[in-house]
Amino acid sequence: MKFPGQRKSKHYFPVNARDPLLHATQKSEIDTSYVVGIDQTLVDIEAKVSDEFITRYRLSQGHSLVIEDDVAEALYQELKDNQLITHEFAGGTIGNTMHNYSVLADDRSILLGVMCSNVKIGSYAYRYLCNTSSRTDLNYLQGVDGAIGRCFTLISDNGERTFAISPGMMNQLRPESIPEDVIAGASALVLTAYLVRCKPGEPMRDATMKAIEYAKKHNVPVVLTLGTKFVIADDPQWWRDFLRDNVTVVAMNEEEAEALTGLSDPLAASDKALEWVDLVLCTAGPIGLYMAGYTEEEGKRKTQHPLLPGVIPEFNLYEFSRPMRKSACENPFKIYSHIAPYMGGPEKIMNTNGAGDGALAALLHDVAANGFHRTNVPNSSKHQRTYLTYSSLAQVCKYANRVSYQVLNQHSPRLTRGLPEREDSLEESYWER
Repeated sequence: MKFPGQRKSKHYFPVNARDPLLHATQKSEIDTSYVVGIDQTLVDIEAKVSDEFITRYRLSQGHSLVIEDDVAEALYQELKDNQLITHEFAGGTIGNTMHNYSVLADDRSILLGVMCSNVKIGSYAYRYLCNTSSRTDLNYLQGVDGAIGRCFTLISDNGERTFAISPGMMNQLRPESIPEDVIAGASALVLTAYLVRCKPGEPMRDATMKAIEYAKKHNVPVVLTLGTKFVIADDPQWWRDFLRDNVTVVAMNEEEAEALTGLSDPLAASDKALEWVDLVLCTAGPIGLYMAGYTEEEGKRKTQHPLLPGVIPEFNLYEFSRPMRKSACENPFKIYSHIAPYMGGPEKIMNTNGAGDGALAALLHDVAANGFHRTNVPNSSKHQRTYLTYSSLAQVCKYANRVSYQVLNQHSPRLTRGLPEREDSLEESYWER
């Protein structure tokens, strides 16, 4: 596994030449870690269209609507005939996250979902497979006799983005297609809010709840990304209860955070979310990125960075602490961190789709890295307590922020390569120390 975040020494865990004194028993090979995610497999299709086009297909400008398969086919054909399509990418929040995780960690992730039993060259399914990292294990996908989903991102003349989703067979994942052994061995189970908001009769919700059941049984952290404010705003209390009962880590943007908590300030909303989960990742656009969590009070560590103002004064005082599950703490202590956009943000934002998925992938890399290191160097002082991440809250914040920048700087919501070995923004002397 590649080392998470920017470190000036080695980027890989130094356990290939392990000191035998670190181990009570020797193993023939290094144990690995992986994350597993469930997604609605779909392809993102981006096109530039007129306002008249949006109106004619009865879409709501700036919003996301589900459309029937026949409407999607007509819409797609018109886009193709008029050469309006600018990009086609493998998509899906969790699919993006698993791909990005594998690119960052140079290691295995596992994606659960559906895929066409017969994949034709040039089809949507073919494009999905071609644009997914070879390190993402797709062997557990459930075959279906039909199309996977399509998500149309339609960009109006004023830059407004309107989304039209054609589900196809993407919600047909069955509970019996969820392998318990795969969940049991994972460092995290990663889900999106869309999975439990399907039409009556679609099995995806039951499959998702089965996966959560397995994760709880084997003490695997459940990570949920909220997806869109509209899903949460339908019934905020239902989501609060769902988080409290099922979720370890929640990832959201400031709009979703407000829909969930009723609080517009992202720091206040992150703090409120700690009533239901153990760790919070909240992206806030040009403001940057917030994280909130718990640590053992006795083990809290003060920051060396400037103290920051906010609704919680000097909230980042203990951001050098490592987050833990609240239940694993004898005396739980809240910790917070914030980071401004990397390099002030890109000069030109190429794409906002996927920036949050990139940040979440970085967090997952650090979570998996912690499990990897704990398994292979169990007597390390890093594991005197049961931490969620390998790094401090501040370091995870920094890493997630850097990955978001990388995604904002490109058209695809999926990373095409890992982070550079040496950052151009750092002076040469940094690397010579």
